Amino acid sequence: MTLGEGVHKDAHPYTPSQRRIARERHKRLRTRRSAGIATASTLVTAVLLWLAVTRSPGWPRVRETFLSGHYAGEALPKVLDGLLLNLRLLVVCGAIVLVVGLLLAVARTLRGPVLFPLRALAVAYVDFFRGLPLIICLLTVIYGVPALRLQGVPTDPVVLGGAGLVLTYSAYVAEVFRAGIESVHPSQRAAARSLGLSGAQTLRYVVLPQAVRRVVPALLNDLVSLQKDTGLVSIAGVVDAVYAAQIIAGRSFNYTPYIVAGLVFVALTIPMTRFTDWVTARMNRRESQGGTV
Repeated sequence: MTLGEGVHKDAHPYTPSQRRIARERHKRLRTRRSAGIATASTLVTAVLLWLAVTRSPGWPRVRETFLSGHYAGEALPKVLDGLLLNLRLLVVCGAIVLVVGLLLAVARTLRGPVLFPLRALAVAYVDFFRGLPLIICLLTVIYGVPALRLQGVPTDPVVLGGAGLVLTYSAYVAEVFRAGIESVHPSQRAAARSLGLSGAQTLRYVVLPQAVRRVVPALLNDLVSLQKDTGLVSIAGVVDAVYAAQIIAGRSFNYTPYIVAGLVFVALTIPMTRFTDWVTARMNRRESQGGTV
């Protein structure tokens, strides 16, 4: 018999004390009681709100105008068909925005007097498109570019609408990336250069990996906003989820289709928002525990 086997046979299993068992039982009872109180108060509040809304004088008219079951059933399939366009815009524009935003952020953080024109152009771009309302950018690109009648320039409103989204959101994402790059301590660059890495290698292998990890939650928030703003391409007459709802509302003078389209976007946004919250909480826990950010 080895020493390990003897220790294993002689060791006594852990038995919690009566005080610990009572404390754990009290915690479970308190948790269940808190959950029950929260559930009951939520139900009471919901019932009171429902009664306050449904008993108000204008409720029948509001229900007929905004919550019609007939028009909701008519609008939902068309809104879902149009939503495919919004999702394609989100995927394509989101990928381009991340690349362009990263390039702008890198350009703003380049050092050396010879690169000053490039830094100045990046600053001018970011300042201009962050200050320009998105709707004005879309109107200018969607309607202004075809008016130029330039050969080889696309006139598809979907392409032009996507270009307008990319122009605006690249400026916001560039600032997010720049904040991440500048949050990396200068000692990281110094250590990388002392090991023989060039400036470009330091940026690629040392700075950018840390910067991107730190700004993931903020980037996800920008993608959530982009997902909602893809509906603005409907100003060009593109049949997306918003314009599909607008067609039915304009024909019936009932605005339930807008509510349906809004709820569809909310249903898409909530999972992305909760995922963003989960990523943020996970990164905060790792940072508080001394792990890799």
